[in-house]
Amino acid sequence: MITLQNLSTGYGSHVVMQGINAELRQGELVSLLGPNGVGKSTLLRTLSAFQPALAGDIRIDGRPLSQLSIRERSRLIGVVLTERTTVQHMTVRSMVGMGRTPYTGFWGGLDEEDRRVVDDAMQKTGIAHLQHRHINTLSDGERQKVMIAKAVAQETPIILLDEPTAFLDYPSKVDMMRMLLSLAHGMQKVIFLSTHDVEMALQLSDRVWLMEDGHLTTGTPRQLAQDGSITRFVCREGVSFDTQSLTIQLQVNA
Repeated sequence: MITLQNLSTGYGSHVVMQGINAELRQGELVSLLGPNGVGKSTLLRTLSAFQPALAGDIRIDGRPLSQLSIRERSRLIGVVLTERTTVQHMTVRSMVGMGRTPYTGFWGGLDEEDRRVVDDAMQKTGIAHLQHRHINTLSDGERQKVMIAKAVAQETPIILLDEPTAFLDYPSKVDMMRMLLSLAHGMQKVIFLSTHDVEMALQLSDRVWLMEDGHLTTGTPRQLAQDGSITRFVCREGVSFDTQSLTIQLQVNA
């Protein structure tokens, strides 16, 4: 479990959000929603320890994140970023194998157990058939799955993802979210992701965090639909939200 206690995020003296109290639980897929510029990526970077918290505390199973060594963090948290991978001459298998670095060191070779973990990660993410392809020959969706497989091979109990469905077509978005849900449930991982795909997040996530105007609301998709949080977030002139089907309705004027 990750516990956030009175957490403040931001840069230097600039506070993006403060007083965050929430938790991420094992075996759940949690989606982070919110408008552009509200601080979703800042929160993810803070949880990843890429930047320090301005105040408050982040604890993983009771242990302060700030007190963990880089090696300890690399065995607890896997991170998948939005940026497209620009590696040219590396096979899929080699990239997934990089997930074993916390155990082998950067220049360490993979032993039989490492290779088994890599095989298992590629199977679970559905990319085993791509293992001999070069990264630069893959589609955006295939590349994103490779980076997720790398995080799975890292064998961390926590995986954080920044907009993993960006750049994907609709069927690929659905496939990606279903795969992440399966990993959360099947491997009992904490999987936390930011996304702008509101409907998909509501229909496929176990829980949702909604960031708005310096305030964080958390709950199941159904809870946030029923208490009006999602309606407040998505509705405007010509846009409505159906709280029963968890779908967004557009009104088109003839």
